[in-house]
Amino acid sequence: MKFGIHSEQYQNKHSKVEEQKFTQVFGELTSEFASKMAEGVQAGDESVQALVKQHYDFILQFWTPTKEAYKSLAMSYILPSSYRDHYEEIAKGLGKFHYDAVCIWADKNL
Repeated sequence: MKFGIHSEQYQNKHSKVEEQKFTQVFGELTSEFASKMAEGVQAGDESVQALVKQHYDFILQFWTPTKEAYKSLAMSYILPSSYRDHYEEIAKGLGKFHYDAVCIWADKNL
């Protein structure tokens, strides 16, 4: 299966320890997004936007997305995908919450 012109350019040169750390950090960020959503904090709130900045900085370890590319990544959190399924398992509506927060941040910062 071909995922687009850029997918073939990605080469995983990370050790298992690094991959475990990436998984841990991403999991912690996701949990923080879920907590904010559960508390009723809005996607545009400063505390949520700070989480998006952390998420963006995390993504920078792998590639440097443009505003459109970053928002497209976040779209995978709401369209049928394994990302959406994972988010929905954690909390119903989490993918949409994260998507909205990313769009707000990207529009202001990229």
